[in-house]
Amino acid sequence: MTKVSICGVEFKNPVIAASGTFGFGREFDEYFPIERLGGISTKGLTLEKREGNKGIRIYETPAGLMNSIGLQNPGVQGFIDDELDFMEDKDLVILANLGGGTIEEYVEGVKLLNGTGIDFIELNISCPNVKTGGMAFGIKCESAYEVVKACKEVAEKPMIVKLSPNAENIREMAVTCAEAGADGLSLVNTFNALAIDVYKRKPIFNNITAGLSGPAIKPIALRMVYEVCKEVDIPVIGIGGITSGIDALEF
Repeated sequence: MTKVSICGVEFKNPVIAASGTFGFGREFDEYFPIERLGGISTKGLTLEKREGNKGIRIYETPAGLMNSIGLQNPGVQGFIDDELDFMEDKDLVILANLGGGTIEEYVEGVKLLNGTGIDFIELNISCPNVKTGGMAFGIKCESAYEVVKACKEVAEKPMIVKLSPNAENIREMAVTCAEAGADGLSLVNTFNALAIDVYKRKPIFNNITAGLSGPAIKPIALRMVYEVCKEVDIPVIGIGGITSGIDALEF
C-alpha cells in the first residue's frame, strides 16, 4: 500500500485508526495485527485522569452508533507511564489525541507530551470550554484560534487539529485553525445527536445529547472533508463512517 508523509513523518500506509473505540491498540491487538496499520490516534486524553460519564454510554441507531463516554482516560501521565511503550513497540505512527476544559489544561498536556515518543499531537477541540459556559472550543472560530495558537506556541511535535462537524462554519474553522498554526487537520468528529426512550419518556443519555458516528455520517463527513480541502493547503486526514476500503478510497 502507498506510503504517505505528513509533516516529514512517514506512514507505511494511509490507514489510521481514529481516536475512540480503538483505545490505545491493546484492545484490538489480539484480534488484528495492529502493526499493519499506518498509525493510531489514541483514545482522547486529558491532563488529569477521568472516570467518564455515568449511565448508558452506548446506543445503537440505524446505520450508526451514539456514544457518551465522557472522555474516560488515564490522563496524559498515565498514558505515558502505562500505554505508550506498548504502542511504540508496534512500529506505528502515534497521534496523541488531547482534549481539555481550559486552554491552560491543553497547554500543560502538550508540554507533557513534548518529551515523549509520540509523532503527532492531535488537538481535540470538540471539548467544552468550562470558562465560556460549556460551549465546545471547536464551535466558534475565535475560541478555536485561541486554543490552537496557545498550544502551537509550546508544541515540539507536529500538531493536527481535529475539527468538530458542529462548527458554525467548517470552512472558516479550517482556515482559522491553519492560520493559528495547525500543521494539519483531521475531520470529522462525531455529530451532536439525540435519542429518546419512548417508554420512559426521556432521553436515553444522562447528558441528553451524545456523539453520532457510523455509516450514517459518511456522506456528510465526506462533503465536509471536500470543502475543507478546497480551503487549506495543509494536510487533511478524512474521518467519519468508514467501514470498507471503498469508503476509504472515496475520502
